Amino acid sequence: MATASEKREDVKSKLQVLRKDLRVMHAGVIEETVLPDPADVRAAMTQLEALLALLEKKSSRKPKTAK
Repeated sequence: MATASEKREDVKSKLQVLRKDLRVMHAGVIEETVLPDPADVRAAMTQLEALLALLEKKSSRKPKTAK
């Protein structure tokens, strides 16, 4: 089972890849006035949803206690 630091690094690397992909799409829109390929947009959305699910799963494990 992965440790917390390994999970953190995994999320960080996934975010870096996603950020790079989004920068490429943004550059195409701004510089070349070309819309990104719909498949690329869907892939980015899928990656974001996977990260969100991972983060939601993590936060649901730790119940908040009232003081």
